[in-house]
Amino acid sequence: MEYYLGEVCCFAFNFTPRGFMLCDGRLLPINRYQALFALLGPNYGGDGRTTFALPDLRGKSPVDGTQPGGHYYICVSGIFPSRED
Repeated sequence: MEYYLGEVCCFAFNFTPRGFMLCDGRLLPINRYQALFALLGPNYGGDGRTTFALPDLRGKSPVDGTQPGGHYYICVSGIFPSRED
């Protein structure tokens, strides 16, 4: 299965799948993750010149969830999504 770059998924297991990173708010270098930065920009943090941040979804619950469950991961190596205009 292929995922879109920037796609956020909630998985019940406790390890990071290949091509994903934990949505933990970490800063990433723009020069290494240019395509992901093109999608996210500095919306979640970073200076927008050399760094940007992933969303921080630690402790968040799925919609209508009553307790945190699973872990949220973002695809950092996938298909660049295209737009239909």
